[in-house]
Amino acid sequence: MKTLTQLALAFGGLIMTACASVSAEPAPTPEATAPEWRLVIHGGAGVILPGSMTPELEAAYIAALNVSLEAGAAVLREGGSALDAVEAAVLTMEDDALFNAGHGAVFTAAGTHELDAAIMDGRDRNAGAVAGVMRVKNPIKAARAVMEKSEHVMFAATGADEFAQAQGLEMVENSYFDTDRRRDALERVLQERARTAADRHGTVGAVAIDANGDLAAATTTGGMTAKAAGRVGDTPLIGAATYAENGVCAVSATGHGEYFIRVAVAKTICDRVKLAGEDVKMAAGVALDEVAALGGDGGVIVISGNGDYGFVFNSAGMYRGWIDAAGSGTAIYGQSDAD
Repeated sequence: MKTLTQLALAFGGLIMTACASVSAEPAPTPEATAPEWRLVIHGGAGVILPGSMTPELEAAYIAALNVSLEAGAAVLREGGSALDAVEAAVLTMEDDALFNAGHGAVFTAAGTHELDAAIMDGRDRNAGAVAGVMRVKNPIKAARAVMEKSEHVMFAATGADEFAQAQGLEMVENSYFDTDRRRDALERVLQERARTAADRHGTVGAVAIDANGDLAAATTTGGMTAKAAGRVGDTPLIGAATYAENGVCAVSATGHGEYFIRVAVAKTICDRVKLAGEDVKMAAGVALDEVAALGGDGGVIVISGNGDYGFVFNSAGMYRGWIDAAGSGTAIYGQSDAD
């Protein structure tokens, strides 16, 4: 059965668009009024340089980003909620082995997979998260189930998988998440006893504003290659990698989680917008400067209550894209919007 990426690659027009936009920064334009709707996504940040990938792999990543954008846009075009849109957008990346989320997630040091996810609704700041799940096929669905079908915000490990199963979500063997590429990375890290930036990054996420002006954010990841059993990064921690508040901003982050936790990156950004009156890109730049000062790297996608948005990162690249009623764009390389 073909993957979503393979299906996207089959469409020549999409590939032409993808190849043309690989190195083109999708420049955001501030607007005086909110757009009809807008979705912004990321597929991880890190040392991503021109020449580090084949043209075919670049095209595959861009095609996968376009699949994600279209999945979320299909919801928003029909007047659907930002919450449904961000879930739909990250679901396609959880199912695509190109990304470090769901199928294709990195291995722990023990040779298994432990996945994290979070989702947040800007309307009432309701949120749900799971940490260290090993059997639920789509962790973002489990996170939303926690938000909507429990009195809690987060479930972890075995309890999270059991909760997901009780909600009727699709369950898989842990080996479902395996890929040869990630196993090779695990063996290299264990042998060299050192991680590259690529081994620490790969988280995917989405933020959106819908026709009602409501905001939402979602983030999902397999964590870092060869992580210790039980390690939890920033992704499922509300306020670290994921945050949304109507009229203020929505954020999804990717990077070295330990530093993003210590800075509370997502909440820091939204608080600077809310309390200091900064625009989302300025606020994101300040937060990432704090991360860098501690020794961390990574990036964020941000969108304001007016629909202004940005891609801000202190790494060499970030898989990213945006779409609204007027058009869309994707990019891999280039500078941060805060530069």
